[in-house]
Amino acid sequence: MANEDQARQFHEDGFLAIENFLSDDEINSMKTASKMLVDDMVPDEHKTIFKAGDKQKSNDYFMNSTDKIRFFFEDEAIGPNGELLVEKHNGLNKIGHALHWLNPAFKNVTFSKKIQEVAKNIGFQRPVVVQSMVILKPPRIGAAVGPHQDLSFLYTDPPKVVGFWLALDDATLENSCMWFSPKSHNGGIKLRYRRTPDENSTTMEFDNPTLRDEDYEWVPVPVKKGTLVLIHGAVAHKSEKNLSNKPRQIYTFHVAESENTTWSKLNWLQPTKELQFPQLFG
Repeated sequence: MANEDQARQFHEDGFLAIENFLSDDEINSMKTASKMLVDDMVPDEHKTIFKAGDKQKSNDYFMNSTDKIRFFFEDEAIGPNGELLVEKHNGLNKIGHALHWLNPAFKNVTFSKKIQEVAKNIGFQRPVVVQSMVILKPPRIGAAVGPHQDLSFLYTDPPKVVGFWLALDDATLENSCMWFSPKSHNGGIKLRYRRTPDENSTTMEFDNPTLRDEDYEWVPVPVKKGTLVLIHGAVAHKSEKNLSNKPRQIYTFHVAESENTTWSKLNWLQPTKELQFPQLFG
């Protein structure tokens, strides 16, 4: 569970893959829970497209999802008149952002002893879970996610956020595995995705140009299902479009340090009365 050598490698490279982290029962439980959520979802009530970057800036459905389970479709799944072009299970980009608290299958994994042990071993003192997602990457239309740093969207002062990325399917070069730029976290945060000065608005904007692919050296990180990938909040990473016939479903959540740190009020994601960020060790 991220022993001393692995923890050192994580802090050096900015990412770490730990194989065989999930049991088959845990994988099956989360995949079943995900399917059941989509089975019960009525598309006309949730027909929101998710695009990485600033495309969600005026979308209240997205901005107010901290304490809810909401559904976001791929751009190519929705037609020009709002019609669903594919079966709903094959058209979703992701489900988020409170799976870790509202769904037992995901909650059990998120707050498991082994997750807590990993967090302790990589240096967290009083971590909180701020958001969670199932990212589905459906065959043929699962969209690419360009170079980014998670701290751009989930900022703490001082910066300390880590993504816990759990493979529920094999993630390969063909179906859109993750790509990382090793050691890029040492260069600091390049841009922030921030609320605008108008306190009555949910408009968001970047304070600098988005990251350019050509400014980094990339390595692919294909993994088998059951693998945990730790993602330093400042490391540059991306994924390509899924052009294969196979899905690439993962569960991911972000942990932030709350000991002697401040969660930025400019982040899109904010705690609510219904759901404060729960303590991972609590």
